[in-house]
Amino acid sequence: MTELTKLFNAILTGDNKTAIACTQQAIAEGVQPMELITSQMIPAMAEVGRRFESEEYYVPELLLSARAMKGALALLRPLLAASGTQPVARIVIGTVKGDLHDIGKNLVSSMLEGGGFEVVDLGTDVTPEKFIQAIQQHQANIVALSALLTVTMPMMKNTIEALKQASLRDHVKVMVGGAPVTREYADSIGADGYSESATGAVAVARQLAPVS
Repeated sequence: MTELTKLFNAILTGDNKTAIACTQQAIAEGVQPMELITSQMIPAMAEVGRRFESEEYYVPELLLSARAMKGALALLRPLLAASGTQPVARIVIGTVKGDLHDIGKNLVSSMLEGGGFEVVDLGTDVTPEKFIQAIQQHQANIVALSALLTVTMPMMKNTIEALKQASLRDHVKVMVGGAPVTREYADSIGADGYSESATGAVAVARQLAPVS
């Protein structure tokens, strides 16, 4: 039998090849996908987040761990879909219109996936209309808006206003973040949640997720 802790360690150390191999072997041996996710992958990404917060890890290590987690999750996603397993919540994420920065957004996306969320990543320079279309198409519970420039922060407010006009605001929670964004700004534009870090975003998303 596969030692499932090998998967934990592979994600923790950013060993993509081993993470995929361990996942493949576990699947072949009949280990349930959710067991791998809840007992190894989520705890591994939580530890990665802890090390990042305490400055034991930096962005390169975080990116490597995220890649290893994504590699393993790619093998499990079809099995989860086939079994009817539901994610914690569906999140649409993107960097707002006019902003082409994506490193922070990518980190948040990876951490959310590692936390058991289904993530639809729209990339950068995302218009309010594109956010609305994705929310409707994927029946998202949460939308995550990122801005890395002070001049693009107003697009967060514009997007929230667009959600109201599309009669979606009561059906989707909005979380925001990015280097220039503050909790005060998030409150001022009517966002439901704010995080100053990628790891903190997972905790915020869990608070905003619908109760099953």
